[in-house]
Amino acid sequence: MRRRTYTSDDVRAVARRWRTWGRWGPDDDRGHANHITAEVVRAAGQLARRGRVFSLAIPFDRNGPQTGRGPRMNPQHVMLRHGGDILAAGETGRAGMRSTDDAVTMALQAGTQWDAFSHVFFDGQTYNGRGPESVTSAGASHNSVTAFTDSLVTRGVLLDLPRHLGRPHLEPGEAVQDDDLAACAEAVGIEVRPGDVVLVRTGHLARRRAESAWGDYVGGPAPGLGLSACDWLCPRGVAAVASDTWGLEVLPSECPDVGHPVHVVLLVNAGVLIGEIWDLDALAEDCAADGVYEFLLVAPPLPFTGAVGSPLNPIAIK
Repeated sequence: MRRRTYTSDDVRAVARRWRTWGRWGPDDDRGHANHITAEVVRAAGQLARRGRVFSLAIPFDRNGPQTGRGPRMNPQHVMLRHGGDILAAGETGRAGMRSTDDAVTMALQAGTQWDAFSHVFFDGQTYNGRGPESVTSAGASHNSVTAFTDSLVTRGVLLDLPRHLGRPHLEPGEAVQDDDLAACAEAVGIEVRPGDVVLVRTGHLARRRAESAWGDYVGGPAPGLGLSACDWLCPRGVAAVASDTWGLEVLPSECPDVGHPVHVVLLVNAGVLIGEIWDLDALAEDCAADGVYEFLLVAPPLPFTGAVGSPLNPIAIK
């Protein structure tokens, strides 16, 4: 779990190594999710052997992880019509059918979420070489999350790093490198294949849950992927990688000049989706109990037209 130090030129070199622009055509918005074929989906379906279902989402409510210091706010749930309105109608309100309604205002990346490719630009470009003009005040015309609304039903694999190391959690600032991922996968007998979604557990969310406070979970120091992790994930053709931290990659960054180098490689260049703030603890307990670290994962985003990210309730079925 050693940290490494990189320059912006190092990041650009890794980005060029794994760039897939044009591989699936000039109009492609799906990147490595193109590996999720009908055959991959059918095979993933066979992994639902016991019928155990795990939600990998945190609650969407006002007590979420966002601090209000940035542009994102926690979900604000309000009732448009509630039981008091029915009671206020008196006898007529109690007779026959009546209804309640509610609404939510939230940043689409406030809780358990996907980053779309259009979420990040580097050197003026996002995935498949598109410029900032592809995202306007109306949303993204390319690389939106809507490219995946009929996808991301595939094989999921869990790499539980703290359990692999015999620890309750990784420490903030610890970097998960390529050899760490390889050793963890080998230890549980998992071969990562094209079209997989890799879930990387650090224990950071469990630690915050035990402390009963989010603290600096958003934006503060955190364990996460080091830049070299891209050299393990990308050649295996993974469709996405998600974790139980706010930013997926290690913070503080291994490359201060870039800030989020793993985002630059995966989202902008390789075409690999990033998931953040996923609750992996219950799934991890079950995987440890039965020794099976693969499962059917159902994780499409919500179809917000033009969105650069999306909340979701990812479901793992074993």
